[in-house]
Amino acid sequence: MNFFRQWGQFLIMGAKAHARWELAVSDTILNSRKRLLLIGLLTIPAILGTIAFAAEIGEVLPDLLGGKKAYSPAFYSTGIFIVSILIGIGAGLITGCIGAGGGFIIAPALMSAGIKGILAVGTDLFHIFAKAIMGSVIHRKLGNISVALALVFLIGAIVGATAGGLINRVLYEINPVLSDAFISTVYSFMLGFLGLYAMIDFLRARKSIDASADAHGGKTEGAGMGNLPKKLQALKIAPMITFDAGLTPGGRSISWVFLVLSGVLVGFAAGIMGVGGGFLTFPIFVYVLGVSSMTTVGTDIFQIIFTAGYASISQYAIYGFIFYTLAMGMLLGSLFGIQIGAMVTKVVPGITIRGFYAMAVLAGFVNRIFSLPSKLGAMEIIPLPIKVGAFLDAVGIWAFFIVIGGFSVWVIGTFLKNLRVLKGQEVHR
Repeated sequence: MNFFRQWGQFLIMGAKAHARWELAVSDTILNSRKRLLLIGLLTIPAILGTIAFAAEIGEVLPDLLGGKKAYSPAFYSTGIFIVSILIGIGAGLITGCIGAGGGFIIAPALMSAGIKGILAVGTDLFHIFAKAIMGSVIHRKLGNISVALALVFLIGAIVGATAGGLINRVLYEINPVLSDAFISTVYSFMLGFLGLYAMIDFLRARKSIDASADAHGGKTEGAGMGNLPKKLQALKIAPMITFDAGLTPGGRSISWVFLVLSGVLVGFAAGIMGVGGGFLTFPIFVYVLGVSSMTTVGTDIFQIIFTAGYASISQYAIYGFIFYTLAMGMLLGSLFGIQIGAMVTKVVPGITIRGFYAMAVLAGFVNRIFSLPSKLGAMEIIPLPIKVGAFLDAVGIWAFFIVIGGFSVWVIGTFLKNLRVLKGQEVHR
């Protein structure tokens, strides 16, 4: 039980850290005219694709934009671009309002919309890379980036991302259904574990007298995980990498071996699942390696550009597994969704937000676990009538979009209802 609690806290702190990064990037982009202009220019191909489709000349579109030879959907449509924007808005609302893990729903949502799993992962990675590169100035002037930590970490991240991308591509070449089943299984385990912990934490908090002590659940950033960082830093396996010199007298140091191994894990998660791997970097740096929160935030922003960029381009884009148009739609939607969600937190009790987070993650779990029987049946791994598999798949899709759609409507409605309050005064929870 203690192991379950520690890993639950570990994952939630990572999801919260990644959400803070998403919000900071959104603020940076939306507050810069140059960056907004850049997004406008990047979106032009998607708009031209819409015009081409409307003019019934969609067959001339390149595969990257959704030509007829694109892996899935069969070809570009205005509808799929709108869906990508809505998915981005939903993920952004969850990230901004709940403060954790909106990116976890992107790949399941894309797969539910008919996108192949490998294409969903590659497109998600590219969307994160585009967002990271435009928000990369964060912390540059604050000196919070440890270049030595990041460079050694990236050695492992590149190895892990290569392995993850290779596994996904090999499975796709063997059987596209097998690829989808593998990605769905990975998401089922991750979302199931995280959602169960979040729901138990929420129910426990409702019974607690001090339920509002922490709006988003889990421990605070300063919480430790035993003596693990001290033990790892005590192992002097040369060369040692020094960090936090400005925060601790003499600084701290850790062997390159542990940094490389951590990078392999993060890169592998990015290569397999998308989401940039950023949800693992923060808890690993702080709770396993013993890096300060300030250094971790800056270094994470620095490394995610290269991890997501390398994984998306070298493992997916050059093999045709990125749908550029979808990536731009998600980017547009998430930027504004995050802002609305963040403002709603000022007028909504923290305990309510915790409940929604648990429901959102569990909805993603139900979506992926219910999609597995039809895939296993199609590969003849289990005996299952086609109609039964299709029914279970439909139940998972409807349950997912009802929960995420209902949450999105509630957040936007709450925002509009409290618009005057949000403009004119500060609200205390």
